[in-house]
Amino acid sequence: MIFPRMSLPRRVLPLLLAPLAACGASGSAAPARDRAAPAAPFAAGKPVDHLIQPGEHHFAHLWQLTNDGENGEAYWSGDGSALVFQRRCEDRAILCDRIYLLERGDREPRQLSNGQGVTTCSYFLAGDRRVLFASTHGEMAGCPPPIDPRDFQKLGYFWRVFPEFDIWSAARDGSDLRPLVSAPGYDAEATLAPDGSRIVFTSTRSGDIELWTCDAAGGDLRQVTSTPGYDGGAFFSHDGKKLVFRSQAFTPGKEAEEIATYRELLAQWKVQPSRMELQIADADGSNRRTLGPLGGASFAPYFFPDDRRVIFSTNHHDPAQPPAPKREFDLFAIGVDGQGLERITTSPSFDSFPMFSPDGRYLAFASNRGQAKAGETNLFLAEWK
Repeated sequence: MIFPRMSLPRRVLPLLLAPLAACGASGSAAPARDRAAPAAPFAAGKPVDHLIQPGEHHFAHLWQLTNDGENGEAYWSGDGSALVFQRRCEDRAILCDRIYLLERGDREPRQLSNGQGVTTCSYFLAGDRRVLFASTHGEMAGCPPPIDPRDFQKLGYFWRVFPEFDIWSAARDGSDLRPLVSAPGYDAEATLAPDGSRIVFTSTRSGDIELWTCDAAGGDLRQVTSTPGYDGGAFFSHDGKKLVFRSQAFTPGKEAEEIATYRELLAQWKVQPSRMELQIADADGSNRRTLGPLGGASFAPYFFPDDRRVIFSTNHHDPAQPPAPKREFDLFAIGVDGQGLERITTSPSFDSFPMFSPDGRYLAFASNRGQAKAGETNLFLAEWK
């Protein structure tokens, strides 16, 4: 979900990316920096300081890591030597999301998943020797059928939560593929606690879309959330004590009606993500509270290295009024106390899926700034200041 952590059919807002190109994704770039950019942290990186926008003062330098297709949800290895992400590119016959790995010395990423089914939500396991990700290949060899455009006309934007998704792990070279978490229904969006002891993931195994945790071997299952509506896309704090995630919001006074609609769509394995708020809780789900509320759709949260703030993507600031969709997604930061909201990116495009490198020096994120072709979303690396 490219809109929830990113499964590109659901998380990068595929129907909205093309209009974003018309908004001038690269037309208002700031002047090139006076001093030359340092050597790229990744061999695949192309210096693109000219794509740093006015107001993006936390970006000292910027590199573009991919050059075509839809790429997103790039997450660091524990030692900072690699990124694992998902990619789709029809021009290269990658017709639905596949998992790719990019090492620091690589000029091009290499495919890690086996090319069957559709995949999403990859993450390194402890020691960086294995990668986990969700895949439908156990029950679906090919790509899922495309969404009928008439469904979007009827429902507006929605995600599909494929019940065939299970969580698998594979060696770093793609070999030794093993099931990790599986059950009837949707199991995906898994990330790992920094100490490697627990995995948090999103599942329908309780009948609703909730957060669960398990141990590193897929056992000792524990339900973390239990409120109506979608809860997912969770990340642990660096000390392992907290979780930050996105949660579906309902209109006060209209909760019963909107929850009924949510459940009707969930029976069809669909979710409407137009209203999502950030939530923070203890790792067991206790002491849960909202960071905001902000309105609109906020997602892809990740803790700053000191765990005092959260960086995330949101469209809450887009002035568009219903029924017009809010199409501009930027990165923002907010304190874990819900105070100090700060805008990080200002590009009139889609910016999301931020994650700091283990040493805090770099921020990886996905954006369609500077796209050569309408609908492209590429991976970028910013030197943070």
